[in-house]
Amino acid sequence: MKKGETFVKRIRENSPARSWVLPEKFQLFAMLLPFLLLVIVFSYLPLAGWRYAFYAYRPGFPLEKCEYVGWYWFESIFSNSYQVAEITRVMINTLAISGLGLLLNCVAPVFAILMNEIHHRRYRKTVQVLTTLPNFISWVLVYAVAFAMFNVNNGFFNQLFLSLGWIKQPVNVLASSNNVWLSMTLWSAWKSLGWSSILYLAAIAGLDQELFEAARVDGANRFQQILHITLPGISPTFLVLLVMSIANLINNGMDQYYVFQNALNKSSIEVLDLYVYNISLGGGNFSFGTAVSMLKSVVSLTLLLIANGAAKLIRGSSIF
Repeated sequence: MKKGETFVKRIRENSPARSWVLPEKFQLFAMLLPFLLLVIVFSYLPLAGWRYAFYAYRPGFPLEKCEYVGWYWFESIFSNSYQVAEITRVMINTLAISGLGLLLNCVAPVFAILMNEIHHRRYRKTVQVLTTLPNFISWVLVYAVAFAMFNVNNGFFNQLFLSLGWIKQPVNVLASSNNVWLSMTLWSAWKSLGWSSILYLAAIAGLDQELFEAARVDGANRFQQILHITLPGISPTFLVLLVMSIANLINNGMDQYYVFQNALNKSSIEVLDLYVYNISLGGGNFSFGTAVSMLKSVVSLTLLLIANGAAKLIRGSSIF
């Protein structure tokens, strides 16, 4: 036992308040308790709002005075061909954008590996800060940047391409439904790249450095060290994040798509979360929006279980 640990142990044994010290097995739980309370307050208590899906709720009236309709809103999701077509369109948009995001999951670990290979400390920190800052910028500001770059009247790229003669008239990129899935995926990847790579940088930092030293002694170059040490070392982190991404396949969020949507691209950019917002807060049908949101949660849980089972089958281990 180290000298410092012996000193701390002696103080604890001679402390008059020793009887008030929590048992060691409960100390970690006590440290986690504030975070558990936050999860309960912001994730579990709002589930009480699911009861709105069983009433014909009218804003301004107490829920108890609204008509109880049972499973009516759930049945109405697939009650007619128009509603089925709407749900199908929204699900296609959601799965397409999420699927493209899954394909770009490999970008963050590759970026983290490249960052780790930069030995110039100041340059590495500068790049890391510049790529992490967009994560803290709101989507409203991101849209402001996009508008300054691509708007029809005086957008930077439209003016540049017109002056070069590459186009004959301005292109309204932000109001077009063409390639909107890809553009939304790229905007999201740009915003989250630096933040996503932090977990992989931490995983790389935790690898045993003796493995790299032994590899260098055996004549392995940097690429071989990455291939045989770094990649296997961060694969558990990649697997966990991939499973979580699959579980959140239909949880795209709505703030990004809300600020980018307009009348011309709404049919291609409206994902499930934005659809729930539009029909509830935008259209006033809170009960139907709650029913769709509940089914979305059930699908997300199902995807999580499937992804976790697949991970256990492939690697012999799962995240829970």
